[in-house]
Amino acid sequence: MRLRRRRVGGLTLVAAGAVATLLISGSVGGGTVPTRPGRAENAPPTAKAASTQQPAAAPQPAPAQSQRTSAGSLSQTHAYPSARSAQFKSLMASLWAGVVQGSLTPALAAFFPRGAYLQLKAIPSAGSDWTNRLVHDYGLDIGAAHRLLGRGAPQARLIAVDVHGGFGHWISPDVCYNRVGYYEMPNARLVYREYGQIRSFGIASMISWRGVWYIVHLGAILRSSDAGVVDEPSLGPGSAAYSGTC
Repeated sequence: MRLRRRRVGGLTLVAAGAVATLLISGSVGGGTVPTRPGRAENAPPTAKAASTQQPAAAPQPAPAQSQRTSAGSLSQTHAYPSARSAQFKSLMASLWAGVVQGSLTPALAAFFPRGAYLQLKAIPSAGSDWTNRLVHDYGLDIGAAHRLLGRGAPQARLIAVDVHGGFGHWISPDVCYNRVGYYEMPNARLVYREYGQIRSFGIASMISWRGVWYIVHLGAILRSSDAGVVDEPSLGPGSAAYSGTC
């Protein structure tokens, strides 16, 4: 599973070429913030996105842990996830709420369900790996993103989630210690406004379960220390580059 980025303010989805841009309105929140180092790029030629829609009403964060538990208990499908769906918008609102608050709890709604991970991974102790590695790292990265926002967190507004549809790729079963297949989406970007400036950082990797994108790595796929990471923070919407990983 792998990494990269892009834009936030009401709640509409704009698609241009291969890029889907979800416009959202939400709320967000010092210290030194580690950032993910750059990476060689091998992106295929793709169209750029241009967001011109006026923001609509803000999506509500995803409420139900029970819905995620239910989704994780069902078998995988080959459905390709949409970055335009109401469910995706709700999941991203939950992620943003976690970043604003510096709290893992609301952001867990957007994370890959434990039940799905148990079905997915062909490794011993997959449940412990989900809790002690993936969720642990996710919490560290939520904290790092919150520190990036600093004192402006309560006023920061998510205005877009840029998901480059051309980057999505299918990972076959028996690859990377997985027993079932899934789609992987590297380098989506969260774009937000803080102190009147547009800024952004990336979502390293999302993977699919039953036609829904869930975050599996926020700041980094691999890390050199037990510390939170912000994936390529940028002034402006930033730009995503393809990274074909699992």
